[in-house]
Amino acid sequence: MNSTNRRSVLLAGLGVAGAGALAACSSGSSNTALVNPAGSAVADSEKKRASTGRKHRLTLTAAPAMIDLGGGVMPKTWAFDGRAPGKEVRLSVGDTLVAELSNQLPNKTATSIHWHGIALRNDMDGVPPATQTTVRAGSTFTYRFIADAPGTYFFHPHVGVQLDRGLYAPLIVEDPKESLDYDDEWVVLLDDWVDGVTGTPDEVFAELKQGMAGMGMGDSSPSAGSSGMEGHDMGDMGGMDMGEAASPSASASSDGMSMKFMLMGAESDLLGGDAGDVKYPHHLVNGRVAADPDVYTGRPGRKVRLRIINAGGDTAYRVALGDHKLTITHTDGFPVRHQEVDALLVGMGERYDVLVTLGDGVFPLVALAEGKDATGLALVRTGSGGTPSAAVRPKELDGMIMTASRLRAADEVRLKSAEADVVHRIELTGGMEKYNWAINGEPFDMNAPEASPILVEEGQRVRLDFVNTTDMWHPMHLHGHTYQLGGSGPRKDTAIVLPKKKLSVFFDADNPGQWMLHCHNAYHGEAGMMANVAYRA
Repeated sequence: MNSTNRRSVLLAGLGVAGAGALAACSSGSSNTALVNPAGSAVADSEKKRASTGRKHRLTLTAAPAMIDLGGGVMPKTWAFDGRAPGKEVRLSVGDTLVAELSNQLPNKTATSIHWHGIALRNDMDGVPPATQTTVRAGSTFTYRFIADAPGTYFFHPHVGVQLDRGLYAPLIVEDPKESLDYDDEWVVLLDDWVDGVTGTPDEVFAELKQGMAGMGMGDSSPSAGSSGMEGHDMGDMGGMDMGEAASPSASASSDGMSMKFMLMGAESDLLGGDAGDVKYPHHLVNGRVAADPDVYTGRPGRKVRLRIINAGGDTAYRVALGDHKLTITHTDGFPVRHQEVDALLVGMGERYDVLVTLGDGVFPLVALAEGKDATGLALVRTGSGGTPSAAVRPKELDGMIMTASRLRAADEVRLKSAEADVVHRIELTGGMEKYNWAINGEPFDMNAPEASPILVEEGQRVRLDFVNTTDMWHPMHLHGHTYQLGGSGPRKDTAIVLPKKKLSVFFDADNPGQWMLHCHNAYHGEAGMMANVAYRA
């Protein structure tokens, strides 16, 4: 079983492979036929989706832009239509999204759009070269699909480490039969930012690939063996006072290496050890730095639905609203049994919907960069009061902290009890020294004929056993499906797998095609922690 280094595939030969390029690949056999993303099985699956007949049309132009992050921070980056985050896209269940991507990126840079969390038709998933050719600079591609599941989603490229630039935006699919009672909505989009400030994501990745090997750090991550957290169960961490993580130096050096992007020894109890690989100069809430935050203005007593999205490349966030309780209602678009908490942990690619009844005053919405001793900040203003400082840490951050493993699916979305028809062991492997993150220890090149997909058949109940052999945590994202954590856990498409831990998830194989399964740490996925979940033809 392999995982792909998209940099080598896409930068060495952009667009060489078309949709269905993996149809000749196999799992242990070179003659296993796979469902072609451009084939009839995928087209037939779209016909089964309930449609309103309405079309939501838009054009998304990916191009260089200088954006204002507030506080005088104005980096050059790549963005959709000159802003980051991009403009929110909102439609209703059953509507067809018709989105033309116009690629105006420089230096012949190819790109795509992946519609994160949407169980859409396979040929619109935006993953070159598996489901489409790359969209070359100066050209366009039109995505067209029915959005038949309500929820909080977002979209971003699936080429190289472009995810860690400004190319992302919220996607909200509204439910006309919504049962939640609330007065207003506020989309809260979190991001860690480096592009155009201290470097580019490509420079970050290059340094990560070279850094630990150049320093002679051994076979594991910088703090491997020192955290003592390998055996912790994240589900038992709620309510514990975590204290403050150490702030590593951004300027450590060895053998002439700058090491300016790398975190050295940043740890988190919630994440079972190392918090991440990259030290970011800024953490954003809705595209604003903490020194010049985004402000939501409301009225006391009003109930607001927060749609929280982590679009970051390498950072999990602990989120809390000062002097308020949060009631979790959904994760990754699917309802859960309501749970009141002080704070919640959101990994890269995860989304949470929460309800909050607003008090009277000015309150900090804080996104603590887990284990990195830095915060993103937004403000809720419903009355008079002073503005909290950019470094504010409300007490709720150390209160009852919710993680996905402790949530339960709402009755209406829980999978029916059934034995798994097939079980796949998904071993997460690699380490910091060689930066060789992978699935089952083998690099996966989508252009290589020996590639070995994870085979499933339509109609099967599938169990994936994520076995994390590494000293890092990994948010594992499955395209085109939602899985259930265990027998009654939440329905999700992205879930945190702690170091030295196993997580079993279940899904029904009901969406034919070839789907990526990968770590949503942008740099781990790019280094190789990716595989292809493919339906037999």
